[in-house]
Amino acid sequence: MRAKRFSRRTVLSGTAALTAAAILPRASLGAGDWRPTETVRIIVPAAAGGSTDVMGRLLAAHLQPLWGQSVVVENRSGAGGTIGTSEVTRAKGDGHTILIGNPGPNAIAYSIFRNLTYKADQLQPVSNMIRIPNIVSAHPSTGLKSIPELIAFLKKNPDKLTYGSSGTGQSPHLTGAWFLQLTGLKMTHVPFRGAGPALQAGLAGDIQILFDNLYPSLPQVQDGKLNGLCVTTPERSDSAPNLPTMREGAPELAKFDVSSWFGVFLPKTAPAPVLDELNRQVKAMLERADVKKNIAGMGARADYGTPQQFSDFVDAETKKFAAIIEKEGLQMEVK
Repeated sequence: MRAKRFSRRTVLSGTAALTAAAILPRASLGAGDWRPTETVRIIVPAAAGGSTDVMGRLLAAHLQPLWGQSVVVENRSGAGGTIGTSEVTRAKGDGHTILIGNPGPNAIAYSIFRNLTYKADQLQPVSNMIRIPNIVSAHPSTGLKSIPELIAFLKKNPDKLTYGSSGTGQSPHLTGAWFLQLTGLKMTHVPFRGAGPALQAGLAGDIQILFDNLYPSLPQVQDGKLNGLCVTTPERSDSAPNLPTMREGAPELAKFDVSSWFGVFLPKTAPAPVLDELNRQVKAMLERADVKKNIAGMGARADYGTPQQFSDFVDAETKKFAAIIEKEGLQMEVK
């Protein structure tokens, strides 16, 4: 049975419905609860329509009726998400500016960019919201249908395959690089300007292997246009339960864990009451039936955590990607 297809339109329509739910009663306030006193800005360091944007709009729609203040989403895309992220590091830590973060600007950037304009300690992790697997697929002409088959082929045919990604230094690229580092194998990386062009090259057979976010590749796998090899999280995806994990492919991949994650950050100077209230509301949002439905439609899993748990997770992600980047010898400039 095929999993239900993900549709950005469906998710955004659901977000609009959440916004219309402003008639919900305000939560009862305790003496120590914090509430905003002016418009709240949620900075999305990415273009509209992507997963970062969707999660920002779901959070805005949840917070506005509860807080009784306008909550607006502002898209500040560019430079791999570092432009919008840098803006939040300069904002007042009074709870009126919130960042929706992801691995690019909040884990990878610290190691890969020489001229990054902010540091990790300028942001305060609040909670993660969701995790989405990356997916590895092959063009049908290769005949490859699993990670063990890919490994066996590369051992016999080094440098005979190319793999594509959405761009140098992006999570899918580093997923491929880590796979090759752990197995000691070689493929030639072909970077593209975004997931769309990479997918088109994969479908055309211009590249043989594609490392991508779960969407938009999964529908192509479901239609037989690509052969799905694995997902990259420790557990299988509910959207593609028949696809094994990377960990299942070989003993040397036993600790493999890469996902696209989307969480909430505040400026470092935000006081404890602001941090606690926002963390509490992220948890409440993720427990809503309508939000759960939207998350499932994205092929994602809810991943709430305490501020300390999220801080530890982001730190581990930063160190993991730093090791991959160092071994690859990757260095870039923020443009």
